[in-house]
Amino acid sequence: MKKSVLALLTIATLAVAGCNDKPKIEAPQKPAAAVPAQPGQPGAAAAPAGDPHAGMKAQEPAAGAGKKGKVTQTMNSGGYTYVEAADDQGVKVWMAMPEFKVKVGENIEYPDAPPMQNFHSKTLNRTFEKIYFIQGIRIVK
Repeated sequence: MKKSVLALLTIATLAVAGCNDKPKIEAPQKPAAAVPAQPGQPGAAAAPAGDPHAGMKAQEPAAGAGKKGKVTQTMNSGGYTYVEAADDQGVKVWMAMPEFKVKVGENIEYPDAPPMQNFHSKTLNRTFEKIYFIQGIRIVK
């Protein structure tokens, strides 16, 4: 009787220990699509050069869905458009998005986002004390 209880306890212990180890399952790799998928969609492939943001397009936010400002500076570099905008109190903020055509003096709306502190742009060789990475802006006519 002692041997069968010991055997049952050993089997139960091994079964419980085996249940804690979950098998590692990797998702199957999909071949790169002939037409690039939109960012964030399944099947979106990274660019051959290794830039995960290459080919991204700026997305215009809905009207009234964000903050407003007037463009004081803008520049394109490394596939991004950097925009400095001032609100109606004169507070200036920097934001970066996939390349987008915008001019100094244009009124814009942009979504709220968490800021990134002390971001260094290698392509501009410049550090931004605070910058917002957003999907796009809307030019207000």
